[in-house]
Amino acid sequence: MEESINFHLPLVVAAPLVLLCLALGAYMSAAETAITGASRPRMHRLAQQGNRRAMLVNRLLDRKDEAVSAVLLGNSVMNILSASLTTAVLTELFGAAGIVYATAIIGVMVVVFAEVMPKTWALLRADRVALILAPSIGVTLAILGPLARAVAWVSRLFLWLMGMRTDTGLAAQEHNELLRGAIELHGVGHIDEDAPAEKAMLRSVLELGDRTVGDVMTHRGNVVLIDAEEPTEAIVNQMLAAPYTRIPLYRGQPDNIVGVVHAKDLFRAVRAAGGPATVKIMDVMTKPWFIPQSTVLFDQLQAFRERHEHFAIVVDEYGVLQGIVTLEDIIEEIVGDIRDEHDSIKRGVFKREDGSLVSQGDVPIHDLNREFGWNLPEDVAITIAGLVLHEARRIPEVGQVYAFYGFRFEILKREGTRIAELRIIPPAAIQAATS
Repeated sequence: MEESINFHLPLVVAAPLVLLCLALGAYMSAAETAITGASRPRMHRLAQQGNRRAMLVNRLLDRKDEAVSAVLLGNSVMNILSASLTTAVLTELFGAAGIVYATAIIGVMVVVFAEVMPKTWALLRADRVALILAPSIGVTLAILGPLARAVAWVSRLFLWLMGMRTDTGLAAQEHNELLRGAIELHGVGHIDEDAPAEKAMLRSVLELGDRTVGDVMTHRGNVVLIDAEEPTEAIVNQMLAAPYTRIPLYRGQPDNIVGVVHAKDLFRAVRAAGGPATVKIMDVMTKPWFIPQSTVLFDQLQAFRERHEHFAIVVDEYGVLQGIVTLEDIIEEIVGDIRDEHDSIKRGVFKREDGSLVSQGDVPIHDLNREFGWNLPEDVAITIAGLVLHEARRIPEVGQVYAFYGFRFEILKREGTRIAELRIIPPAAIQAATS
């Protein structure tokens, strides 16, 4: 007669083992959430400041797939082991009913103490928990790493067979969207009066790679030009009357830019010569710097820095003058309008009591969208007059009113074929007038 060998695990031994498994499972859950939610930018900054634990977290983030696989594997093993031990003990005590008791007891304990509680803690303090657990996660990865890599490889294989993407890198556009999302979240959840302005500046920095000098340049219709053939005295008078320090010089026709004169250089030369009579403008001016209007703002900003220049002539693909762009124009795209005591250029936008606006035709659409939170399209025209012309498909007459994109546009003034001034009625003002 064969004797059956039964494994008996005393309760006094099983209970501590179950608690140990639950504690290890809780640690694994917290480690998984922390390593997944840790902020790489903050860890990078702390590592640059000499934080050794942050350096370790960065190394774990570089191997995030392996680290997460290792702690998930350990968490699964601990949960299964705690369930098995509990079932073995309760089955011995209560028979078949012990399976039901074990399922209910260990289910509640695992969910509450080994999953929800540690993950909630780690989720609320991901960076702090990652720094605390980084050394132990490194040990866990060293122990379970080989097995976790094997499990991860099998998982990737099945995902590949199912046609799912398994690469861990983010595309450039995804990185940009991630950064834009972080900017939009800045200031959310706490009162910060400077948050809107900071977000606007950060968004503008990102847009430097999407916008061109043609979007921010001063159009040729508003550029002050001086004929290089005029007497030096006349040039001096024009420089004194203009609110600019640098003015392009042309010869023959405005498209033929031959140089740029700086007010200080001219006035110094006049003083040194004892008067403008003997000063030759060709000796004072500098060579013009021509750039295509398709140049990206970020690249142009870098070019300004490398050349130590503040001023460039913008031309189209045929070399025809389109306008000028300065370093200040690009900086204003980031920080907003910069005014000084000598800046006599008007914004060209006046808000009326009824909620409508009177705008000059050459005001850029981008400036209006940024100032008033509008969403007028910027890809069909640069200026608000250009947008009206694009939609009207004709040269409008003074007094005509057009409606598109939820706005109304009334032509107030025209100079030749150019829309000089118009009234813009935004949707909110239209709704207020009709209610």
